Amino acid sequence: MALSRMEARGEIERLARGLYALPGASGALHQSLAEVAKRAPKAVACLMTALSFHEIGTQSPFEVWIALPRGAWRPRLGHQKLRVLRFSGASFTSGVETHVIQGVKVRVYNPAKTVADCFKYRNKFGLDVALEALRESWRAKKVTIDELNRYAEICRVRNVMRPYLEALTA
Repeated sequence: MALSRMEARGEIERLARGLYALPGASGALHQSLAEVAKRAPKAVACLMTALSFHEIGTQSPFEVWIALPRGAWRPRLGHQKLRVLRFSGASFTSGVETHVIQGVKVRVYNPAKTVADCFKYRNKFGLDVALEALRESWRAKKVTIDELNRYAEICRVRNVMRPYLEALTA
């Protein structure tokens, strides 16, 4: 009842069922991440969304990419486009950072894990995206070779990444 009165007075705006924001806040840079995290607390932002969050590369995703553990329910977001990938074991749990966006805890994979994931899913969006992520994250000093090797091992892409890592350090 109080929320509907606040909405009527223009103090808050309704984004979706059970999800409200301050007026004008819906255009915030990471608003969509906060909305998804509110609806799916187990989700972790991955791949294109994580690259955008960490400001790596030139990719600008039109949908939110999230990882969920195998067997978890897929969140239903009426207005939000969502791309869901299923990860399991250490591939899901390692490299997760928690950030607070507009008062909501948002889970995002760190830059090194995101680069390894890009190589793992290179067939979905191309090797050029993975190489750009590797180059940009290395130039911006957001990753180290040890971190990249660690997450490449976890994601089982160490042999795929090895020649590119060697070229970086040469």
